[in-house]
Amino acid sequence: MKKIRASEFKARCLHVMKQVNATGEQVVVTKRGSPLVRVVPIKDESDELFGFMAAEVAVVGDVESPVVPLKDWKVTRK
Repeated sequence: MKKIRASEFKARCLHVMKQVNATGEQVVVTKRGSPLVRVVPIKDESDELFGFMAAEVAVVGDVESPVVPLKDWKVTRK
């Protein structure tokens, strides 16, 4: 993990962010030798609700018909 002084980070902020994004290597920004913040690349995560499990689920069989036949339902009996 690379370390950089806060004053140097301030002067080269955009360059450091480009490097972190390109290489994936984290950078720790220090102030007077103590770690202050960490610059990390983010993953391209989609927060889309619809279709997020599209490849995870498979429909097997008939999902519309009742599991128990209608003749066995007590509600339908007279």
